Amino acid sequence: MALKPLNDRVIVKRKEEEEKTAGGIYIPDSAKEKPQGGEVLAAGPECQTVKAGDTVLFAKYAGSEFSMDGEELIIMREDDILGVFA
Repeated sequence: MALKPLNDRVIVKRKEEEEKTAGGIYIPDSAKEKPQGGEVLAAGPECQTVKAGDTVLFAKYAGSEFSMDGEELIIMREDDILGVFA
């Protein structure tokens, strides 16, 4: 990755949206909500609790979205992360 986050920032790739519910009903694109979880791709040097490769849960409106190499990514502060999946 050519972009390195500074200070306590992390770059997260949002996990894929669900295509259908647990009951088997397909969700149209207009009704889908953006997932609040993803994988940390890179972490700044001051990050203490997360590292690249961690799967995290973050606040709904956390960070700033941007595109790089055709991928939708989010850059956010480490404080915006609510938890790390074990």
